[in-house]
Amino acid sequence: MPLIEVNHVRKVFEMNVRREGRFGTMLSLVRPEKREVVAVEDISFTIERGESVAYLGPNGAGKSTTIKMLTGVLEPSGGELRVAGRVPHRNRKLSSYQIGVVFGQRSQLLFDLPVQDSFDFLRYMYSISWERYHRNLKEYAELLEVSHLLKRPVRTLSLGQRMRCEILAALLHDPDILFLDEPTIGLDVVAKERIRAFIESINREQGVTLLLTTHDMHDIERLCHRTMIIDKGKLIYDGSLQYIRDHFATERQIRAVFSDPAAASNAAQVFAGMREVAVHTEEQVVRVTYDQHATDTSELLRLLLQKANPRDLTMQDESIDALISRIYREGIDSGARRPAASVGGSGR
Repeated sequence: MPLIEVNHVRKVFEMNVRREGRFGTMLSLVRPEKREVVAVEDISFTIERGESVAYLGPNGAGKSTTIKMLTGVLEPSGGELRVAGRVPHRNRKLSSYQIGVVFGQRSQLLFDLPVQDSFDFLRYMYSISWERYHRNLKEYAELLEVSHLLKRPVRTLSLGQRMRCEILAALLHDPDILFLDEPTIGLDVVAKERIRAFIESINREQGVTLLLTTHDMHDIERLCHRTMIIDKGKLIYDGSLQYIRDHFATERQIRAVFSDPAAASNAAQVFAGMREVAVHTEEQVVRVTYDQHATDTSELLRLLLQKANPRDLTMQDESIDALISRIYREGIDSGARRPAASVGGSGR
């Protein structure tokens, strides 16, 4: 049985409509008018034990709403969902023993107290045995390199130090599932790498299931084997990151280096007037950007080698960051040359 099951789930919020005019505020109080805002619309997916899944989407797409329903904070307006065999909003206490949650913008640590006091409180709250508590605390503190921080007040920690402590706190009770909402937001490169290495380790070695929301493409490429994209409350893609790269990448760039600026300028003229090709020259470097579905790469290389004499050639495909951004802006059909129905992945 899948560890997480989501079947045709939707979430609708009611909002008060603010009336304009001199008496608008008074009329809104006496006779309020409401409108429905759909945050999540008919999404379905399953996640198996041990999977690591990226849950992506632009701001306001419904990511955090989905996480809150999966953790029992919100009740769905329709559909069914189960986490570890339980309905989260009906079994919040029992479900909490099987999940760990880290919100990049919110803290579960006690701000003015030493870090260890927060961990001691969580031990009591989750009824963790002393033996298991000290074993987990020692192991995770060493892996996350926070042993020297345990006696310091939370308010004295840097953002990177606090986030490592937040992840430790979420794992003290040995949850089956770890929900991570922007865990590396605002962190420096070193802090991000420490957190990524640790998360990768617990998924691979301990089988902890991961559901990650992030805007950092390095998090996704390093940690997640599967990607789901939600937009305007609807799940528009469920599959591998490699599938997106293989079937949605349209832009490719050839970078050619020449011995002097004059040679680079002459090489740029080779591509002048060609459709679907953009040429940019800077000193001794010529960059040829083109749609790889509309233009033959081998033809461009042949022209470049026959009519110019490049000193060095490199090729670069469109970055995964650019691909995801374009899908956010234009939809799942924006870069694909084949029907959207061919997009598939596990769990749909």
